[in-house]
Amino acid sequence: MILLAITPGLGFDRVRWEPVLRSGVDALLIREKALPARALLDAARWCQDRAPEVAVWVAGRLDVAFAAGCGLHAPEAHPEVDGGLVPLSRPLHDEAQWEGRCGADQLLISPVFASPGKGAPWGIDRLHRFLDGLPTEGPRLLALGGVDPDRAARLRHPRLSGLAAIRPFWSGDPAGAVAKFREC
Repeated sequence: MILLAITPGLGFDRVRWEPVLRSGVDALLIREKALPARALLDAARWCQDRAPEVAVWVAGRLDVAFAAGCGLHAPEAHPEVDGGLVPLSRPLHDEAQWEGRCGADQLLISPVFASPGKGAPWGIDRLHRFLDGLPTEGPRLLALGGVDPDRAARLRHPRLSGLAAIRPFWSGDPAGAVAKFREC
């Protein structure tokens, strides 16, 4: 199971980010909207240097992803990106978006559970019905939104590659959260 930690949007803080990078997560999505391009690039490169085994994604900045040699998470309003420039991640908020986004490398299906400010949740039944209807090949699919270790086991599905979250990794013990997710 792939575990993607998403930064909480509080700025680049090496002391706070280090334990998350070292926790055993497989990937880190840097979602720091307030950081200017240079600071975002510095953060991405620092993460790559500190934890080369962790895949790094940046949200919303193709220029930074390209310069850092990392993945781009293109949020909902982001312009379309030509395939092959950088690894591409997109959100998937509705089944109808599948056809237009299935060419991405990764899709974050969101929100699976109730999550502050994120709209109506998919729920487990809807998520599993959607996953049942997909081809076995295609983008990596991660569940996002209200995901925590207590709910992770209920999300298991052969087509779901893993989970993405903010709070479990940034509040408390990130390595403990990873261990609990991996137990599921």
